[in-house]
Order: sequence, then C-alpha cells, then structure tokens
Amino acid sequence: MTGAGPFHRHLADGRLHLQHGPIDMIVQADGPASSVRTAYGQAITRFDSLLSELVSELPLLRQPVRPLPECPLQGRVARAMARAARAHLPTFVTPMAAVAGAGASAILAAMTDVPGLVRAYVNNGGDIALFLAQGAAPYRLGVVVDPSAPASPGRIMIGPQTPWRGVATSGARGRSHSMGIADSVTVLARDAESADAAATLIANAVDLPGDAAVTRAPAHVLSPDSDLGARLVTQHVAPLSPDRISAALDAGETAARSMLARGLIGGALIVLQGTARVVGDLPLFATISQPNREALAHA
Repeated sequence: MTGAGPFHRHLADGRLHLQHGPIDMIVQADGPASSVRTAYGQAITRFDSLLSELVSELPLLRQPVRPLPECPLQGRVARAMARAARAHLPTFVTPMAAVAGAGASAILAAMTDVPGLVRAYVNNGGDIALFLAQGAAPYRLGVVVDPSAPASPGRIMIGPQTPWRGVATSGARGRSHSMGIADSVTVLARDAESADAAATLIANAVDLPGDAAVTRAPAHVLSPDSDLGARLVTQHVAPLSPDRISAALDAGETAARSMLARGLIGGALIVLQGTARVVGDLPLFATISQPNREALAHA
C-alpha cells in the first residue's frame, strides 16, 4: 500500500512538499531562516514514519469508533483520529473521518517546538493545521462562499487571538466518498483532526434520503477497502429545486448547530448548488454576487 518511500522537496517559493502514497502535504513556516530550516528538518523526520504507522493499524482505523475506555489503537496519530471521531458518538463514524487532519496536526506538532518560529501551517489535501505565535499576522485562507463565482473566493481570517487551529473541507465532490450531497462543507475547530471529522459528518448530514435526483452506490463497490462498507455514498446529484436544496441544507445546519452547541466546532460554511449557509461566528470576509445575496443565510 505504501508504494515508493517518503518523498520531500523544497519548492521555489520556500515551502516544503511532503508526499508518501496517498498523503500529499504542503508545509510552510515563518520565522528566522535557522528556525525554518530546523522546523522543516523535524517535519521531514516525522513524516518519514507517518504512513507506515497508520498502515500498521489500518484494519482497526476502518472500524466504527468505540467509546472510552475501550480503544485498542496504539499510535499517537491513530488515537488522535479516534478521539476526534469519538466526540460525535453515537453517530456512525470511523477514525478515518479524521485521518487527513490528524496527519497534518502530527507534522505541525513536530515543528512548533522550534524557538523563534512565528507561524506555520500544514496543508494535507485541503485539511489544514495552523500554528500562530502571539503577535503573529493572521492567516487568510481562501474559501468559495459564492457558488456562482468559484474563481472569486472569500477569505477566512484566523489570528493568534482566536482558538481555532484547524480548518477542513469535505463534501460529495471531494477526494473521499460522502454519504451526503453537499458540494462542500468547510469547518473551523480547535485542531485539524476535529475539523476533519466534523466536516465529514456535516457533509454526510446534508442529504435528501431516497430522493430520485441523487445517484448512490455502496462504498465497497467503488472502493473495496472503504471504511464505509456497504453504506451508500453519493455518485451524482441532479439539479435540485430550491425547496429541496433548502431541505438538505436544513439537515446539515441542524448537525452543525449541534456541534457548535457542544463546543466541537467554531463555525461551518455549507454549500449546495448555488446556496451557501454560515453556521456560527465564522471569521468570513467575502463579496457575494447579487443573485446569491439572499442565498447566504447566517445562522
């Protein structure tokens, strides 16, 4: 499964590229040159064993998460995945719902004990772990808030004064299979693994069960090793009427509000077929085109 060994290279703009099997990360650190070099070296060292650690426990990681104190997982990253997923019990979820975010957090943690480091991020396929020292300039993360103008994204601003250090996006158009129909769900949380699990589950909740406009297939037919097994995942969503879009978004909003009330997330942006909803106090800066102004509903 691991294929070729871990690969790393320094990009022309100073960022670090890490790749091994399905894991593909972009890393950037800000600070004195010596601090950045040390941080990148520590990131590379930690990355070299990351995939093999996950593969060694993969059968357990693909099983539904278990309540404490029963947790057979041993690795630090695997246990972080389970912790993030366990927060959503009794909803069906496996630790794999948090795999990309937990991987990003692991690499970031290997970097952030370096003296002098001001900021750093690890972007694991769109799931992002952030570090900001006191007084650091905020990060500006691009996010599509106006589905009619995807080339003109808005920005989520995250500064050192906010508690949010994880950003993740999930949906039926992403890299992984989704049981819902959302085009995208972007979530802020205290760490990347928590954001990843929450985005996955909110995206699952944006749904119209049994609707003829949605084409589905068992997950294991599309991917024999899927942690979702025989559960149906979305393959295609035909154009929906405004009332059906609203109904699907209502279901996703209900899930997001529940997570917000329990302190699991800081906010969520939910997008489906030209309509976007914001749940929570999302630090969002965007220009919404006139046709979609009514479609952006703040919760």
